[in-house]
Order: sequence, then C-alpha cells, then structure tokens
Amino acid sequence: MSKTAIVTDSTAYIPKDLREQHQITMVPLNVAFGNETYKEEWEITTNDFYKKMKETEELPTTSQPSIGLFEETFQKLADTHDEIIVVTLSSGISGTHQTAVAAGNMTGDVDVHVFDSEISCLIQGFYALHAAKMANEGENARKILDHLYDLKKSTRAYFMADDLNHLHRGGRLNGAQLVVGSLLQIKPVLHFENKVIVPYEKVRTEKKALAKICKLLHEDAQDGTPLDIAVIHANRPEKAEKIAADLREKYPNSTVYISYFGPVIGTHLGEGSLGIGWVKSHLT
Repeated sequence: MSKTAIVTDSTAYIPKDLREQHQITMVPLNVAFGNETYKEEWEITTNDFYKKMKETEELPTTSQPSIGLFEETFQKLADTHDEIIVVTLSSGISGTHQTAVAAGNMTGDVDVHVFDSEISCLIQGFYALHAAKMANEGENARKILDHLYDLKKSTRAYFMADDLNHLHRGGRLNGAQLVVGSLLQIKPVLHFENKVIVPYEKVRTEKKALAKICKLLHEDAQDGTPLDIAVIHANRPEKAEKIAADLREKYPNSTVYISYFGPVIGTHLGEGSLGIGWVKSHLT
C-alpha cells in the first residue's frame, strides 16, 4: 500500500473505474439548478446535467467543496497514509485550491500537500494519474510533487466554447472584452494563462479553431515524442471520437483519451464545446 494518498477534485473527470484502479480519492464540486444542488460525479451524471441544461432557461451555478468535506476526506486517509497530495483545478477560476489548503492546515495527523494544476478537466486528471502511479510504486510526496512541477513545463490545453455567453456570464473569461463585441460570430481558441482562461487566438469557424489547436499539438508531437492526449467534449461524443481517431492514426506513439466537460466546467463552457490537451509524458 502506498504511504502517499492522492486526492483530486471532481473537475479532473477521471472515470470512476480508473480512480479506483489507481486508488485516487475524489472530492466533488457542486452544481445547482435553482434550489436543487448536486455533487457532480456523485449525485448527477454528465448526461443528466446536459439534459437539465436544455430544460431550464436559467444558467446553473457552481460552488466549491466545503472545507468540512475536505477535512473529513483527509482525516479518513490519515488512518492509512503518511502524506496526502491534493491535485486541484486552477486556483484562478475556483476557490477549491484555497479551501483544500485551509482544510490541510486543520488536519494535524498527516502532511497535506496541495498542488495547483493551473488547469482543469482530464489535463488536471493527468497530474493525478501520474501522481497515483508514482505513489503506488512507493515514491514519497516530495519526489511526486517534483515530477508534477516538471510535467507543467510540457502541459498544453486549448479549447473552444460553442457559445461564449456562458463563460462571459459566469465571469470565468478574463479578457472577455477582446471578444464581447463579436460573441456570436467568433469561435476563439481559449487556454489557461496565469491560472485564468483567456483567448489565445480569434478564429472565425469551429473548423479553423480545431485546425489551429491541431497545429499546436503537431509542433509538440512531430518529433515522435510520446504524448498523453485528451480530446474533451461537452455532449459531442461523435465529434470527439472522430478527432481522437484522426490523432491516433497520426501519432501512433501517443495515447489518446476521450473525456468530457462535466457539470461544473460544462456550466461555464456550455454544450457543444471541444478541447484538446496533452502532456509530454506517458502514463503507460
């Protein structure tokens, strides 16, 4: 058994079977439709979320896990582990990181290290999976964290919201003034920069936006370096499958995963969004 426990929040969107296989503990964020609040991945599925989104006019709201839930999680893990590494979504778009730090400071029986992924979705999940692999091989927290910081140097992720109104209304798009004038016409390629979401390049169509993202991927993959690649979609499985199939054919040395924008991130990106992210390291 590993002496270092790995925890991540639900926005990493690591499938339950993969979490269990790698002994990763998940702490859920919340999504609320009116007075009804759900813990994502626990109490509402992604499919049910997008169905509800179609049925309601009011945009859902999201919130971070309670400090009590983090503290309870850490106390349970303290019984069997010496150290805990928590991989959170970017501190620039959520208070989850800060809350995990506060809960860790309140947990005296175990050392809690909180790692800010500065990103979200399965790209965040890649950090947790790498950490879990090393933890299960017996590595200590310091060595695992050094590896995660090293991974950051080669981590890239770009995405495209089908409708920028969600990000703009939710206050998650810094630099929105760059595109607000053309919200309906432009499909900007977005990315995380300094922990927040900003436009990377303004593009006129989805096809051109995807071509731009694939060009950026090719720059990192063309020398044959094995990558872990995630194709992420908001209720567009067929499109994601097609993109993934193309990437698998083009980059046979890499591993391509298909993932999704779940309820919390989907609230801010909206249905129809697509993203591709990658890291220069192999999980397998």
